[in-house]
Amino acid sequence: MADISKPDLLYTIVDEAPELASASFLPIIRKFVSAAGITVGTPDISLAGRIISTFPENLTEDQRQSDDLAALGDLVKTPGANVIKLPNISASVPQLVAAVTELQGQGYDIPSYPEDPQTDAEKEIRARYDTIKGSAVNPVLREGNSDRRSAKAVKNYAQNNPHSMGAWVADSKTKVSSMPGNDFYANEVSATITAAQAGDAKIEFVAKDGAVTVLKDGWPLEEGTIADATFMSAKALETFLGEAITDTMADGTMFSLHMKATMMKVSDPIIFGYAVKAWLGSVWEKHGAAIEAAGGAPNSGLGAVLAAIDTLDNAAEIKAEIEALDRPSMYMVDSDKGITNLHVPSDVIIDASMPAVIRAGGKGWDETGAKGDTNCVIPDRCYATVYDETINFFKANGALDVTTCGSVANVGLMAQKAEEYGSHPTTFQAPADGTIRVVTANGDTLHSHDVEAGDIWRSCTAKKAPIENWIELALDRQRLTGSEAIFWLDANRAHDAQLIAYVKPALEAAGVADKFQIMAPREATAQSLKTITAGNDSIAITGNVLRDYLTDLFPILELGTSAKMLSIVKLMKGGGLFETGAGGSAPKHVEQLVQESHLRWDSMGEFCALGESLNFLADAKGNAKAGVLGAAAEAATQGILDNNRSPSRKTGEPDNKDSHYWFARYWAEALAAQSDDADLAAEFAPIAKALADGEEAILAELVAAQGQDGNIGGYYHPSVELKAKVMRPSATLNAIID
Repeated sequence: MADISKPDLLYTIVDEAPELASASFLPIIRKFVSAAGITVGTPDISLAGRIISTFPENLTEDQRQSDDLAALGDLVKTPGANVIKLPNISASVPQLVAAVTELQGQGYDIPSYPEDPQTDAEKEIRARYDTIKGSAVNPVLREGNSDRRSAKAVKNYAQNNPHSMGAWVADSKTKVSSMPGNDFYANEVSATITAAQAGDAKIEFVAKDGAVTVLKDGWPLEEGTIADATFMSAKALETFLGEAITDTMADGTMFSLHMKATMMKVSDPIIFGYAVKAWLGSVWEKHGAAIEAAGGAPNSGLGAVLAAIDTLDNAAEIKAEIEALDRPSMYMVDSDKGITNLHVPSDVIIDASMPAVIRAGGKGWDETGAKGDTNCVIPDRCYATVYDETINFFKANGALDVTTCGSVANVGLMAQKAEEYGSHPTTFQAPADGTIRVVTANGDTLHSHDVEAGDIWRSCTAKKAPIENWIELALDRQRLTGSEAIFWLDANRAHDAQLIAYVKPALEAAGVADKFQIMAPREATAQSLKTITAGNDSIAITGNVLRDYLTDLFPILELGTSAKMLSIVKLMKGGGLFETGAGGSAPKHVEQLVQESHLRWDSMGEFCALGESLNFLADAKGNAKAGVLGAAAEAATQGILDNNRSPSRKTGEPDNKDSHYWFARYWAEALAAQSDDADLAAEFAPIAKALADGEEAILAELVAAQGQDGNIGGYYHPSVELKAKVMRPSATLNAIID
């Protein structure tokens, strides 16, 4: 395992657009921070890196990689952790399979992903891959709770340079549709573990004949942990999806499914598969068995189903039957390429897709590329009410005025795999009719549900220490800002009721109960929108999933993007994890780079995180020079915004590489101008001059490199050399930095 404890700052190797940007930005960081004696490590938490480290058996010595994620997981539990964490792929099965195929093509002797493992060997391989897919990284690294907000400079820029917003009209047909009952929300039960119950619990399936199968054994439950259990009825889901399709037809709108099959890697792909089957209706009833036998797993999306159909002798017949189905228009991911909302589970991620519809005035894009109203189908009600209330608010009040609106910051409970995002090892599909139950260490049946074959059952936890830390973080944020502060908790939801039992006494003990409100998500949404519309700020204090959803929803409305958010994880042992925004890893940006050598990824999140990381390093290790570097990095970030140096979307115009040049220049100029450290001023004065004098040559070299083939040697596992060639095309800039 790699020793990653020695570098002062760790800058993660990840995937897609942010990793390509790192090829340009990381050399600049290394150059500048070396002046303060700061070393930079680069642990590999990319999808390809995690696959390679999981299957070392048949690899050469040069191909093998250490398990950097496990090493980082240990480090974040220490006071000295200082990690800048860029967005990484939360892999769906299609993405995982594609990454494996690419690595195999590069000569890595790793096993293929077993879709339907039969032998013990295949089951063992599948189990190892299951530790990689979905959101495998964040639960390991997030040993603290989340403090996400927009940096003041970013907010000021957004108000002075408003992004486009679609117009909302009162008679818009766009709406949210959810199951009326028998979903996760309706069936949830929750309890706080007592001292007598603490210890290793187990989850059991009890068949109708009394036979007991242990689904999960040795599941540690600590005293004070909130432990939930719930299930979604497969029959109720099927009925709801069929009715939603019919309802969409009647409204004359588009059908769109909004899920997060990457983070909820067990439950949501199953729900997604039910939607694919519902869309195909009678065609699936007639041909489903043959399609699945040909490899067309509906959980992998409509694209996989259509590809399997192409291999069948009667493919033309089946496709004709699909064309003949009476179906509404479909919300499209890429209408030019025919990629529908149901094609790939990872293509539509709710926390990005729903804000996009809302920002556009409730509009989606159909098969022809035309805009229209859409039926936003979110089967489970737990958080669907947030989007429903947002749509209702804008129908009544019109689009948000980004030039005057306030901000919604977030304090999110996420440490130690809190809540649903930590439920993957304890989510199961019922194999038959029977009962699924949680049995505690002392033999108590904590939770029990009668289920039918195909139902989706899950259990999740939130531990006592993270809950108490989350409340303290909320108290600090409200005290520092004086803003409206709302705990988004629903007293009618079983889990939230247990959390409220922690929150209320803590507020009263601190003497601040009058400064906080507790509201269900729907009411909290309405209140927060009312507050920011009036130009004021609000703090949303939420659980893990709402943290994820809201730190995309509000920034996309307020700032035009969530990638520019300041995202700080105050690790519970005293370290710092600085996440570079909430903007995802931008696969479409990679496509443009490969075709045109233009990367439109905005590194504003990296700029903000860098300043915070250096300031933390100054405090944690008493490195005064790090503090000077941090302050200068913040000045450079302000310079990028003030002078509009962020990337353009169009090839031939400034892109991500240009913004890095400007950041380096502003950073050097700020260091040369400061008076707190004469040595740093003297060291960076000639660098600032060289960057200024080289402006014309550098920008010309950067623009000349665009419009060409941007071959990087792989999507999931690109070549380091080819990445550098594409992302560092200015010889003049490289000479100054290197």
